[in-house]
This record gives sequence, C-alpha cells and structure tokens, in this order.
Amino acid sequence: MGLSRRQFTREFKLAAIQRLELGASVAEVARAFEVNPNVLHRWRQEFRQGPGNVFPGLGKRRWEEGRVAQLERKIGQQVLEIDFLQGCLQRIEEQRKLQALNGKPLSISRSTPKGREAKP
Repeated sequence: MGLSRRQFTREFKLAAIQRLELGASVAEVARAFEVNPNVLHRWRQEFRQGPGNVFPGLGKRRWEEGRVAQLERKIGQQVLEIDFLQGCLQRIEEQRKLQALNGKPLSISRSTPKGREAKP
C-alpha cells in the first residue's frame, strides 16, 4: 500500500513561515514541523509572492476562478437575451398603442389556408 500525501492547513503553513521569518533556520523548522526543507522553501516563496491570498487550500482557487469566468459568460449571454426580448416587447407595445389610436382592432383571428373560406 502506498502512502497518501499529507495535506497541511493554512494555519500550519503560516506558523512554519512565521518561525522562519523570526530567524529560525530551515532545518530547525523542518525538524520541528516534520516536513521536508524543500517544502518550507516553496511555502516561503509562495508567501512572499502574495501574503494576502496565500495557501487557498486544496486547489479551490483555480476551480473558483474557472467557475467565476463561466458564470460571467453566462451572465453576458443572459444580458443579451434580456436586451433582445425587451426590444421585442417594446415594439409590440408600440404597435398596440398605434392600433389603439387608429381604432383598428388587434389581429387575433386565425389565418385561413388558400381555397378555404373563413367560418363565421
């Protein structure tokens, strides 16, 4: 049976980095936290690149960014549909107003196929 990879919490990683920043050596912190020194170097590098949004956890950040982009595209499509339908509705309302002003009734009767007469 193979060993599964350990997953460290954000707090665990930040505690290790804090100890490094306070002046402890990488070897000391690696022994104390029972992690590989290369892992500490990677965590410190990630922390220095963006301390505000560091260690989002379990790859969620990439999924969320993709999901946000997908939802933004969907919103854009829906905005176009709404604009189109509002334009259609506006034209229908204008036609109804014109027909009401002219006194012509709205055309609601069915059209009859050629060769047949409309039933009274």
